[in-house]
Amino acid sequence: MSTFVLITVTGLGLAGLYFLLAAGLSLIFGLMDVLNLAHGAFFGLGGYAAWLVLDRLDVVAGLGWRFLVAVLVAAATGFTAGALVERLLVARSYGDHLGQVLLTIGLGFALVALLGGSFGYDARPLPQPAWFGATTPLLGARVPNSRLLVLAVAAVLFAALLLFLRRTRHGLVIRAGVENRAMVRALGIDVSRSFTLVFAIGGLLAAVGGALGAVYFNGINPALGTSQLIFAFIVVVIGGLGSVTGTAVAAVLVALVQQLVNYYGAAGVGDIAVVGLLAVVLLARPQGLLGAVAR
Repeated sequence: MSTFVLITVTGLGLAGLYFLLAAGLSLIFGLMDVLNLAHGAFFGLGGYAAWLVLDRLDVVAGLGWRFLVAVLVAAATGFTAGALVERLLVARSYGDHLGQVLLTIGLGFALVALLGGSFGYDARPLPQPAWFGATTPLLGARVPNSRLLVLAVAAVLFAALLLFLRRTRHGLVIRAGVENRAMVRALGIDVSRSFTLVFAIGGLLAAVGGALGAVYFNGINPALGTSQLIFAFIVVVIGGLGSVTGTAVAAVLVALVQQLVNYYGAAGVGDIAVVGLLAVVLLARPQGLLGAVAR
């Protein structure tokens, strides 16, 4: 029982990372029809931004406070990077899907190479508060605090994103655009600012995920976000394009299936099981768990 609890909580922590990486992808594709294959690089940018703060910012006393600053710096880095990428690059290729794919693939490779050239390709461990390495007893299991931290931060950001989408003007425009972008334009609403904001929010979430992922995986390397991107796309498809709640549910399903099958089956089989889960969902409900049937 204790082993099952440990694997489950670890899986929920991984689900938090998948959600942070996939939520922006879901909104970006659902609103803008842009398949952002460079999204994993924002994950890496956030991880290295956090590493720089924790490793170099000695003016902030105490690793706990420094980690908080590191997460905020990672969030700001991701938000800025997302906005700049949309305005300077992606905005020039709306309607050209092939151009978008080639552009974002190239950008992703370039950013990974830039991070590798700047920091090296070996994983860099993050200095962490002692509490992160400790454990908390839960239903007979000793659960690493780092997993609980990732899960808690992801849950808070999930709630904040829902609040933003449901209670703010920009959030309502984004939700309406996901459902029917042509109708929003017909009403005379300028969605270009919403496009930039969605890209920026996606970058913010992915970068925070990178900071937390460096804790979860005990280090950050340039390709870490790219290696997780395939699972993020699976989460997006299973959850339904443009559905934040669907993305959260799918992230939990994918991470738990992956972790439980890897442990109780064989290492690596969990990845195959996730693909099987994707196939089952697409056969039963092609639009995803909470996706709209049509736009």
